[in-house]
Amino acid sequence: MKQMMKNTLMETLGMEIETAKPDRVQIRMPVDHRTHQPMGFLHGGASVALAESAASIGAFLNVDSNQYQIFGIEINANHIKSIRNGVVTGVATPVHIGKNTMVWEIRIENSSNELISTSRCTIGVVPLKRT
Repeated sequence: MKQMMKNTLMETLGMEIETAKPDRVQIRMPVDHRTHQPMGFLHGGASVALAESAASIGAFLNVDSNQYQIFGIEINANHIKSIRNGVVTGVATPVHIGKNTMVWEIRIENSSNELISTSRCTIGVVPLKRT
C-alpha cells in the first residue's frame, strides 16, 4: 500500500495509512505547513482529501482490482472544529457496498478524539476497459 502512495497527494500531505481493511480504513495526517490554510488552521480541502483517500482505499479493498477501478463521485464535508497543529486521524467505514457504487462515512478526529470533520463519500465502481 505504501508504494501506491508514492508521488501522490497523500504523500505530499504527509498521510500515513494505519489500518486498511475492507470494512475500516484509518489514516493519520499532520496539521502543519502542508495542510494549513492561510490563517494557520487545518485547510478544509486537506480534510476532504483525507476523507476521500480513506474512502477510496476502502472501496479499492472491496473490489477485484483486475476487473474494476474505483473513482470518487461525490463527497460532502461538515467541518466541526478547527485545529492549528498536531495530527488528525480519519476513519472510514462503509455505509453501503454495492455492485456499482459504495457510500463511505468518514470521521476525522484530533488526538483528543474530538470531532474535527465528518464526511460522506460516494464511490463509483467501474469495469476496467480492455484494450
